[in-house]
Amino acid sequence: MPDPFSDDPEFSALSRTQVLIAMGITAVILLVVSKLWLYFGAMSLLPVRWTLTDLAIGVGLGLGITAASSLLYQVWEAYRQSADYYLDMVLKPLVLPDLLWLGLLPGLSEELLFRGVMLPAFGYDTTAILFSSLCFGVLHLSSWRQWPYVLWATIIGGVLGVSAVWTNNLLVPMTAHVLTNFVSGCWWKWDAYRKAKQG
Repeated sequence: MPDPFSDDPEFSALSRTQVLIAMGITAVILLVVSKLWLYFGAMSLLPVRWTLTDLAIGVGLGLGITAASSLLYQVWEAYRQSADYYLDMVLKPLVLPDLLWLGLLPGLSEELLFRGVMLPAFGYDTTAILFSSLCFGVLHLSSWRQWPYVLWATIIGGVLGVSAVWTNNLLVPMTAHVLTNFVSGCWWKWDAYRKAKQG
């Protein structure tokens, strides 16, 4: 089956510097939006409490999300093509140490805004979780053909939102998000290396 993304005019290879700058700028923008929202809004940031139990929940959740994504990648071709398109654009130019930034910058800044600020702003209920999840999913949209990846990001946003509300601790989704990004990035780079050696 032909790759629907191979002739996508929206796709253009990015350099390592461009990817790192884009991650940094995005993280700063999300941080500024979060700080302004907290300053002008009448709510408090979801707390970050360092407990071993919540850290373990975050690690378990991150590994579970990574495993579910890997399974979905194997069984759903549209998701595989969509994920490869997005990850090829973001991960291909990065070197191994950059994957730490891939975990930390989006994981911390996105959780700060989408779970740390949005959930308290909209009331810690189902509507707040759904709205913040949808916004989180749309953030991952770089091409209209990527709807499977955006759908998955939206679902994961919901899972992270539920974990934040359930534990009342932003540490849980932050840990899960950072770990998911880092482990998935390492796995994708290893798989790309393995395929390159084979063929």
